[in-house]
Amino acid sequence: MFEILMGLPLFKGVSRARMAETAGKSKFHFLKYLPGETIFRAGDSCVDIAFVISGSVRVKIVNPDGRFAVGQTIKAPDVIAPEFLYGKITQYPGTVTAVDTTGLLRISKADYMQILNSDNIFLLNYLNLLSMNAQKAVEGILAVSTGNLPERIAFWISALTQARSRDICLECRSRDLASLFGVPKASLKAALDSMTDEGLISYTPYCINVHDRRALLALLHNHSENPDD
Repeated sequence: MFEILMGLPLFKGVSRARMAETAGKSKFHFLKYLPGETIFRAGDSCVDIAFVISGSVRVKIVNPDGRFAVGQTIKAPDVIAPEFLYGKITQYPGTVTAVDTTGLLRISKADYMQILNSDNIFLLNYLNLLSMNAQKAVEGILAVSTGNLPERIAFWISALTQARSRDICLECRSRDLASLFGVPKASLKAALDSMTDEGLISYTPYCINVHDRRALLALLHNHSENPDD
């Protein structure tokens, strides 16, 4: 179990002795979810930090008018929406369901705050993750109106998804996506065809499926994510 815990992104770099001490002092809640079971609903309060320690979960975020939705699969070892634990908005942005039999480690805000204060490595891991996500969001927004169209699409998808997510699907009508990027539908189709030919995506008039998120990021000259993620 310590090996699993030490492999979690926010616990990386700590010693086994420190991990054992932390686990002994903090309340770690280990929970199991069956395939298809809802773990969190969009808008639920984020009262603890949730790590996927086995299996995988599907996260789906839908915008208010329902025109855009993005789905992604997060596998162990990873963390669900860590940037919503603190701040002004502390509700889950999307609905989270178990893909298969899934194990979660959940730690309350109060206990997690104690963990962050107990060792600079824990604190730096969390600050680095928050900083990366904040920078990624800025890049994604700016990319909507700059760069060539495949780069803009890649930036946008990266801003909507977590670094190690898989099976990404962006659900939207082609005309809405063309309107978002301010281009004719023919230009959007040409860009999507080019990305399809490179093996990065496949698409229909209503959905873009990302085959390899890391390869998609390779289109970009600069991005905030760690290439080892």
